[in-house]
Amino acid sequence: MKVEDFDMFCTLLKQRSGLVLTKDKAYLLESRLMPIARKWSVKGLDELAAMIRTRKDEALLRDITEAMTTNESSFFRDQKPFDLFKSVVLPLQMPSRQAKKSIRIWSAACSSGQEAYSLLMTLNDEGHKVAGWKFDIVGTDISAEMVAKAKAGLYTQFEVQRGLPITHLVKYFKQVGDKWQISDDLRSRVQFREYNLLSDLSPLGQFDVIFCRNVLIYFDQPTKTKVLEAMARMLPPDGVLYLGGAETVLGITDKFKPMEGQRGLYQLASAPAPKIG
Repeated sequence: MKVEDFDMFCTLLKQRSGLVLTKDKAYLLESRLMPIARKWSVKGLDELAAMIRTRKDEALLRDITEAMTTNESSFFRDQKPFDLFKSVVLPLQMPSRQAKKSIRIWSAACSSGQEAYSLLMTLNDEGHKVAGWKFDIVGTDISAEMVAKAKAGLYTQFEVQRGLPITHLVKYFKQVGDKWQISDDLRSRVQFREYNLLSDLSPLGQFDVIFCRNVLIYFDQPTKTKVLEAMARMLPPDGVLYLGGAETVLGITDKFKPMEGQRGLYQLASAPAPKIG
């Protein structure tokens, strides 16, 4: 691939998705964009690059962006965040919300929806502890294809075998051909929509809890700062932000601080130390 073509693809991806590619990832660019070249009936990435320069086709730009966006996800990924949701986040937030009995949760960069559905199953497992409460869960992703899959709630055998307990498969899924579909009840309780984290986030509204795990690792520092500070404005004083185990806010923003003793959980810098239990 020509250096100028690689640079153009990198600039395009950063502008549209925040994704930062280094030169050692050229192989990734080639492997993921060759199917797009074939779809658009061009011979290779040089012709694909030429097509981008001569015609700013939004459908083509979307195909390229979606092909390069990592869509890795699984049910109950890493498990610990869901355990902490039950043992730390709910006890922290429910007492101050007894009057309205409502908690709003955002699964950012939700991919094909497993995180949001895992949260719903976690809440269902809490039974009487959350009876009468409303949990408004919103899942967003830059990929139209992933959002459509999340809405359908239809997963392969391989996907349901990754992290999903057999008891939950039996309880919450039905077999449809060679795939498994999550129950109509769970699908009706989460709203999935296309959204770019680089856009103005304010139209999404306020959330009590934000899950943004394993997303920021693909952004450069200024973009991380921009996204985190936008999320800080979306949380109440006792709001909680989830990041991935390898992610941090340190050196990126002073709007958040780690929640003491709880890896991966962050609260607003102005928030008092949580009193749980």
